[in-house]
Amino acid sequence: MILALIFLFIFVFNLVPAFAPPTWAVLSYIEVVYHLNFFILALIGAIAATLGRLVLAKLSKIIVRDRFLSKQTIKNLDSIKEQLQNRQKLTVGIFLFYAFSPLPSNQLFLAYGLTDLDLSVVALPFFIGRFISYLFWIVTAAGVEQRVAATTLTSGAFFRFYFILMQILTLITVYIFTKIDWRILIVQKKVRWMK
Repeated sequence: MILALIFLFIFVFNLVPAFAPPTWAVLSYIEVVYHLNFFILALIGAIAATLGRLVLAKLSKIIVRDRFLSKQTIKNLDSIKEQLQNRQKLTVGIFLFYAFSPLPSNQLFLAYGLTDLDLSVVALPFFIGRFISYLFWIVTAAGVEQRVAATTLTSGAFFRFYFILMQILTLITVYIFTKIDWRILIVQKKVRWMK
């Protein structure tokens, strides 16, 4: 039962476009409190996180791209889509690198969803990277005294200024992604804003 709840929480955290706590920190906290099997906890976390991010990307396409973006903005995003379709190894590499890092990936999936690219290309590399990184953080958390970890996580660390600032910057990044004239950047190697 607890594993199903963990899966649900991690899925929901990764479905949220901003202001959700980092999954690696949540899994580390769960390990410190419940002392679960490292491998199973990392596997559940990676599956839930990957599915949550894929649904987030799909929703950014369905809700934002299909309903709110102008035809000009969609045409602009299609420029980067064409480039990424021809560079799948680069795309896989970026998602794999990102998945190994503790950086938030919500803006990456929001932007990817806006391009309407095939999500199956990024699902496996993201899952592999997240599984390995979650396993690392869970094992690391298990090595730290429970009292220290619990004190740190319950003291409001998630909601300090830097966390809120990071989430705001994430949303700004996605906005900027939609405003760059990608055709000009790709062809002329110049950064220009769309009007």
